[in-house]
Amino acid sequence: MKFSNAHILNEMNRTGIIPVFYNSEIEIAKAVIESCYKGGVRVFEFTNRGANALKVFTELVKFVEKFPDLILGMGTILNSADTEKFIKAGANFIVSPILKVEMASICHTHNLLWIPGCGTLTEIVTAKEEGAELIKIFPGSVLGPKFVSAALSVQPDLKLMPTGGVEPTDENLKAWFDAGVFCVGIGSQLITNSILENRHWSELELKTSKAITARNHLR
Repeated sequence: MKFSNAHILNEMNRTGIIPVFYNSEIEIAKAVIESCYKGGVRVFEFTNRGANALKVFTELVKFVEKFPDLILGMGTILNSADTEKFIKAGANFIVSPILKVEMASICHTHNLLWIPGCGTLTEIVTAKEEGAELIKIFPGSVLGPKFVSAALSVQPDLKLMPTGGVEPTDENLKAWFDAGVFCVGIGSQLITNSILENRHWSELELKTSKAITARNHLR
């Protein structure tokens, strides 16, 4: 299902929590997405971290048709070829850990949300000038909330999404949202190895729900 960029951004901001995940086993990927959805997530980023990422993602696009309000995008995209490939496969947005301007024009041609990764103010301003409506701050654990505050003091209209090391705890989420982030991407801190190994999907649902509730209390 196709969603407008405005709707995607609204849902990202409303829930505040964007799970970031990859697994080569389709049934595990489906279970993770469904658990996060039950916990309140409406935007999910699958990542291009394995040789069969396209095959799994294509299956997930079909799977999420059972959740008509769930928005599925693709992350860890590093070049134009993969940008085209995953857009064709059904991605609703494209996320990259780097700023590669050639990817912007492809996304814009398809009227698709392009979310580049930036680690300096120069990169952030360049991304914004190239039409990025939301910018990934990566790696979040290295840059930290103070970097976000500093960037927003220069360009207060930025929409920033830190990813990498963000934790689904009240304290960590408060630090990020107090700094002014638009939303956060959370990977292994939310979808832990323990949950995956033991198939504790109800635990993932609860952790997701608690993280979204914590974010809502910060409004």
